[in-house]
Amino acid sequence: MRRFFLQTLTAIALIASLASCSKGNDNPDVEPPSPPEPVKPTPIVIAVNPHTRATDSGYESGDKVGIFVVNYAAETTAGTLTAAGNHVDNMRFAFDGAKWTPDETVYWKDRTTKADFYCYYPHRASLTSITDVSVSVPVDQSTTGKYQEGDFLWGKTSSAPTTSAVSITTNHVMSNLLIYLEAGEGYTATTLAAAEKQLTINGTKTTGTLHLATGVVTATGNAADITPLATDGYYRALIVPQTVTDANLITLTVDGKSYTLKQTLTFKANTKHECKLIVGKVSSGINIGIGSWESDSNDYGGSVQ
Repeated sequence: MRRFFLQTLTAIALIASLASCSKGNDNPDVEPPSPPEPVKPTPIVIAVNPHTRATDSGYESGDKVGIFVVNYAAETTAGTLTAAGNHVDNMRFAFDGAKWTPDETVYWKDRTTKADFYCYYPHRASLTSITDVSVSVPVDQSTTGKYQEGDFLWGKTSSAPTTSAVSITTNHVMSNLLIYLEAGEGYTATTLAAAEKQLTINGTKTTGTLHLATGVVTATGNAADITPLATDGYYRALIVPQTVTDANLITLTVDGKSYTLKQTLTFKANTKHECKLIVGKVSSGINIGIGSWESDSNDYGGSVQ
């Protein structure tokens, strides 16, 4: 009887020992499984196309753009840009001459969600609406600094999450009028260059509203006269996109004699409109030929009185 009792105790102890080893897995030679590594978020990096400034020399150190990032609702369904509540709202990125740095690091939503990027220049600290952002060009554009004040840039691109920089090309939302003077009968290039001249662009609206989702500007307000920038033998001015009809568009005064160009012209965004004025002493007016650049292929021929 005693022997049976001892065998029973031994069997119970053995079973308990095996159960304990199975439950606790205390074998020092077996490494416990490691917890999964957390997924690290991917920072958003941008590269704004530098060859788009009004100076035609690219962005400069110290320039700042505003960026909105809007996530897609599904693989092929873009989200809607709003004034607030986007994935990234009006984040300021500053250019140091080599790269763009945000005020705060921003990240992709995840590793798969595509997003739209909206970029504008110059950055504004506060935007209460994306449908009617106020823009304008100076009435006095006679210096490079004043001319550049009217240069507003906008761009949009789409991208899937990437560790590479997202490339954004910004374009001018304003139109550009370039006016060239050429010597006609009675003038030479030298005498015309030496003559006292004054040129004014008349009767265009200088304010407008920009729709930040589309980049489209609508001219608003009253018309005003613009003094253009005289540079490298020609005049140039930024114009809010609009159409002028049968307007006394340009007034040119040469050595006290004034001439006026009457013209109908649609000023298009991100488009240079070239105007060549042939100035002669003999005729009662000057011959006008307005050519085109980029998408504007029309010829606005005419004469002035």
